[in-house]
Amino acid sequence: MPVIDADTHVIETEATWEFMRGADAAYRPSLHVPPNPDPTRPTQYWVIGGMRFPRFIGDDETTSSTVATRELLDVPARLRHMDELGIDVHIVYGTLFLQGLTDDPRADLALRRGYNRWLADRCEQSKGRLRWICVPPMLDIDEAVKELRFAKDHGACGVQKIGGLEAGRWPNDPYFFPLYEEAERLDMPLCFHIGTGMVERIKREHFLFGRVQRNIMPVLGAMHSVVLFGLSTKFPKLRFGFVEAGAAWVPYIINNLKRREEKIAKNNALSYSDFSVAGNFLKSNRMYVTCQVDEDLPYLIETLGEDSLITGSDYSHSDASREAGFVQRLGERVARGEISRRAVDRIIYDNAKAFYGI
Repeated sequence: MPVIDADTHVIETEATWEFMRGADAAYRPSLHVPPNPDPTRPTQYWVIGGMRFPRFIGDDETTSSTVATRELLDVPARLRHMDELGIDVHIVYGTLFLQGLTDDPRADLALRRGYNRWLADRCEQSKGRLRWICVPPMLDIDEAVKELRFAKDHGACGVQKIGGLEAGRWPNDPYFFPLYEEAERLDMPLCFHIGTGMVERIKREHFLFGRVQRNIMPVLGAMHSVVLFGLSTKFPKLRFGFVEAGAAWVPYIINNLKRREEKIAKNNALSYSDFSVAGNFLKSNRMYVTCQVDEDLPYLIETLGEDSLITGSDYSHSDASREAGFVQRLGERVARGEISRRAVDRIIYDNAKAFYGI
């Protein structure tokens, strides 16, 4: 059975910004490497518009990768590593763009346009084994639509979206509808990956202490909004993904929506949509969720069905979302009789293939 790793990453390098050309080059980030009192924990920053943003460095042991593979400096090396891991396709998300970087629409366009062209160039060398996720410039929705067209023509298989405030607006804001319409027309799914759309000028301890609220909770809110505000009805062919937040929270969202279903006034000021949570909630709304290997998968499969769960390794990163060896670990759960081989095959291939349209 082929395997699609539905959530992997690339670490941006100085070579990324070489694809910011012409007038865009004026907005290239610069790399700042301060002296480190602790050489075992080196620190680097991207400087963008006078603000510093941490550059993920990682190491070979904790990420189970090399600089060449996690930064896509050597595409054949990454493909060889995929072969060693038994993975056929990597779906590649970025790292830096999991947060807001600027409030300047011109700078945002330049940064994202350069990144998209760099990643398209890197993935093109993989002959279809590295498929990338577009990061549209949300501060200029017309340019965002143009970026989707470029991305579709150059091998992208999804559109990254933040589940919380992005461009100062929630996901259900009509401002984003032209983007959703184009994604639907191009058969590109909307991928709500963990992260924040805010450009944060906060103290480091606030950044660390608020990690769950900033990065993970917006994914839950996005699923709630997609149904409550009728996005899955307004865009009847658009697929929605909820990536890197696990799946154990989905039953809570379903139950919350059930409780709201009878309470919502039909003509209130917030214009809630008519909706139903009857039947297979995820499948009927064309939703896909990345599950984690150590979650209560028998319960989730029974409750949510086996048609909408996918999973990914978080390759290149070393945080709590990392799922190294997920194929083998899922196989062990099959061997123990906890879940079926059919369910695992759908999680590691069929569902991801259907969601990303590859």
